[in-house]
Amino acid sequence: MDAIGRKTDTWGSRFGFIMAAVGSSVGLGNFWRFPYTAGENGGGAFIVIYLLCVLFIGLPLLMAEYGMGRKSGKSAIEGVQSLARAEGKTQYWGIATWVGSLTAFFILTFYMVISVWLLAFLLQAAQGTFAGMDAASSFQNFAGTVSNRFYILTLLFLFLLANIFVVGRGVKGGLERAATILMPLFFIMLIGVVIYAVTQGDFAKTAAFLFEPKWEDVGFKTFLSALGQAFFSIGVGVGLMVTYGAYLSKDTDIPRSSAIVVSADTFVALIAGFAIFPIVFAAGLNEAGGPGLFFISMPVAFGDITGIAGTILATTFFGLALFAAFTSSISLMEVGVSWLEERQGVTRMGAATGVGFVLFMIGAGYIFSTNPVIDPATGAAVDLKTEYLDFVDFMTEGLLLPLGGLLVAVFAGWILSRNMLTTEFGEGNVMNLWRFLIRWFVPAFISIVLLFGFLDKIQDQYGVYLPDFLTALLGPNS
Repeated sequence: MDAIGRKTDTWGSRFGFIMAAVGSSVGLGNFWRFPYTAGENGGGAFIVIYLLCVLFIGLPLLMAEYGMGRKSGKSAIEGVQSLARAEGKTQYWGIATWVGSLTAFFILTFYMVISVWLLAFLLQAAQGTFAGMDAASSFQNFAGTVSNRFYILTLLFLFLLANIFVVGRGVKGGLERAATILMPLFFIMLIGVVIYAVTQGDFAKTAAFLFEPKWEDVGFKTFLSALGQAFFSIGVGVGLMVTYGAYLSKDTDIPRSSAIVVSADTFVALIAGFAIFPIVFAAGLNEAGGPGLFFISMPVAFGDITGIAGTILATTFFGLALFAAFTSSISLMEVGVSWLEERQGVTRMGAATGVGFVLFMIGAGYIFSTNPVIDPATGAAVDLKTEYLDFVDFMTEGLLLPLGGLLVAVFAGWILSRNMLTTEFGEGNVMNLWRFLIRWFVPAFISIVLLFGFLDKIQDQYGVYLPDFLTALLGPNS
C-alpha cells in the first residue's frame, strides 16, 4: 500500500484477473444449487428469470463494485468509507460493505465444511470406494465419513492451510497464480464430464427437468431464489468484487471485463446440470439437491459405471467440484484479509493466518456437533443434522446477499456522483444505461423481491407467514 492506503499490488495480466474473477464466481452454487433450484422452481421459467436477474441486476452491480474498488484502491469497507468522505457524506455508508463482508464470512463458515467433505470424497473416489455402492451403503458411507471427526478435522486443517498459503502470498503470487492454473484445468474437466454425461446418461429427462417452462411454479420465492442465486454465483453483495476491483489497473475495461465474468459464470451454471443429472436420472436416483445429491446419489451413480471408467469419472467430478470450491474460498477469505491488511501492524500473511484460525475454530465446532441419527432397530444411520448449514444458506441467499446488493446499489446510484465513476466506465451509452439501472431499476426490484420473497421463504422454511402471525398477535380486530 502507498502512503494514503491505496493498494499497490495489481493483477499481473488481464487474463489473470479474468481467471481469478471467474474462479471467485464459479463455485458450488453453480453445481448443486443452480441445477436443482432451476428444476424445482419452474425449470425454463426459472432460468428466464435468472438470466434477467443476471443481466439487469447482477451485471450492473458487478460493474459498480469493480468501479468503486478501482476508484478507492482500498478494501471493500475502507474503500466505500473513503468514497463517501470524498462526496462529503458520512463514512457510516461503510455499512454497505460491512453487511457484504460479514456475509462473505458467514458463507465461508459453511463453504469450508462442504469443501472438506468434497476433499474426503475425492480421496475415496480415487481409491475406487464407490464401486457397486447402493443407496443404503452410500448414505452410511456419507454419515460415517462426516462423523469421523478427527479425520475431517485434519482435512479441514489442510484445506485452510492451503487457503492461508495462497491468500497470504498476495495478488500476483497467490490469487492470480492459483487461478491461472486451476481454472483452465477446471474448464477442461467440466467439458469432459459433460460430454460423458450427455452421451451415456439420460439427456432427454435432464433437458426437460431443467428447461421445460413450468410457470405455475413461479412465485415471489422463485424471484428471490433467482436473485439470491445470481448474487451467490456472480459474487456481488459480499464486498468481494470491490476488493478485486482495488487491484485493477487503469487500462482494464470494466464493462467488458464484467460482461466476460458474468457470461462465463452463467455458462457454467447452465451446463453444470448436464454434468450431474444425466448420470443421476440414468441410474434412477433421487435428484434431491444439496449434500444428498453430491454425497449420496452421485457415488451410487458412479458405482454403477463398470470398470476403471467409474473411478476416473468419480475422481474427475469431485476434483472439479473441489477446484470450484477452493477458488471461491480463497476469494471469500481475501475480503477479510484485504481489510485486516490495512490495519496498522498487520501483515498479509498474519491476517490470512488470523482469519484461518477463526474459521478453523468455527469449523471444529460444527464438526464435533455433527451426529448421524441412528435407527435403534437396525443400527443404521438414517439422518444427518445439517441445521447450521441449512440456516446459513437460508439467511445468506434469502436476506443478506440481496440486502448487501441493495445497499451497494443505493450507494453507487444515489450517494456517489456521476463524475465519481465516469472515470472508471467512461461517458456514453454504457454509462447512461448503467446509471439508470443502478439508480432506479436495481434498488426497486431488489426491495420488492426481498420483502415478499423473504416472507415466502419464511413460510416455506418454518411454516409461519408473517402477516398471519401479526394478525394473530394483535388480535382479530387489528
